[in-house]
Amino acid sequence: MPTDAPPATMRYVAATAPGGPDVLALASGPVPEPRPHEVLIRVEAAGVNRPDVLQREGRYPPPADASPIIGLEVAGEVVLAGSEVMQFHAGDRVTALTNGGGYAEYCVAPAVQCLAWPTGFDAVNAAALPETYFTVWANLFQIGRLARGESVLVHGGTSGIGVTAIQLAREFGARVYATAGSDDKCAACVGLGADAAINYRSSDFAERLLEFTGGAGVNVVLDIVGATYFERNLRCLAMDGRLVQVAVMHGAKVERFDLGRLMQRRLLITGSTMRPRTTGEKGAIAQALRERVWPVLSSGRCTPRIYATFPLADAAAAHRLMESSVHVGKIMLKVPG
Repeated sequence: MPTDAPPATMRYVAATAPGGPDVLALASGPVPEPRPHEVLIRVEAAGVNRPDVLQREGRYPPPADASPIIGLEVAGEVVLAGSEVMQFHAGDRVTALTNGGGYAEYCVAPAVQCLAWPTGFDAVNAAALPETYFTVWANLFQIGRLARGESVLVHGGTSGIGVTAIQLAREFGARVYATAGSDDKCAACVGLGADAAINYRSSDFAERLLEFTGGAGVNVVLDIVGATYFERNLRCLAMDGRLVQVAVMHGAKVERFDLGRLMQRRLLITGSTMRPRTTGEKGAIAQALRERVWPVLSSGRCTPRIYATFPLADAAAAHRLMESSVHVGKIMLKVPG
C-alpha cells in the first residue's frame, strides 16, 4: 500500500563534535534521496551499537559515500524505492543494515541490505536484528565454519553479538560456552542456551573452559575483546580450531605469541569487520539470513533481547548505558511517528 511522500526536512541525532555522549543532540536537515539501488525508509526504530560509540568519539569515521549521521541498523516503512529496486515498494516494512544515517526520522539503505520483518516482530525488535545477525552469520558460520556437533566459546555473552551468537549456535546444533562479567550475566547466558558460562572476573576463562571440555577445547572462539585475550583464546582451541575476531575492545596489537602452538594444532586466526564490505557482499549475507535464519526468527525460536528503549532525542542516555556495560542484549532508539 503506498505511503505518504516524505517531507523535505527531518530530525536526526548529530554529533556536534568528537567526544562523550553529551555531544549528541537533535538537529534538522534534509531528508536523504535514495539512489537507484536504494530505498528510503521512514524510521520507526534504530539500534545502538559499539561502532556508534566509536564514531561519536571520532575513532570510526564513516565511508566517504555514507551518511555522516550515526546509526547502522533501522526498521520502518519504505517510502520511496530507487529506479533499480524491484523487491521492495512503498509501504513495505523492512529492517536494514545501513551504511550510516540510522539515528534519524528517515534513512536510505541499499535494497539488498534490507529484509522484511520476521513474522510477529514489531519495529523495535526488527531494528535489533541487522548489525548483530549480519555480523554473527558472516563470522561464526561463514568464516568460522561452525558446524552441527562442534563447540564454540562466545566472549561477551550478554552483548548484542553474544546474545545472537549463543542463540544461533545452539539453534544450529553446536555446544555453546560463554564468558560474562558477573554471575547474573552468566546465568543469563545459560538462559539463552549456553551449556555453561564463565565469570571472567572471578575465574581464568581458559582454565575453566578446558575443565568444561575435558581438556579438548572448542572448535571456534568468537572474540570481541582483542589483544588481552589472544593467547588464552589460542589455548582454548581444539585441533583445527578457529579464532574469529570481530572486535578489539581491549587492544588490537599482540606483541608476541607461540607460533609452535599454531602449527602443532593447525589453528586458524581470522576475523572481519562489516562496514567496509561491499554492497554485494552484504547483500549475499542478507540472502543467507533470509533463507536460513529468518524462518527461525519467524518461528519464535530465536529472538533479540531488548534491554532498554529510548526516544530518539535521548540518544545520549542510550550511549551512556552502552558505555556502562550493565545491559544484557540490545539498546534501542524509538523514533516518534
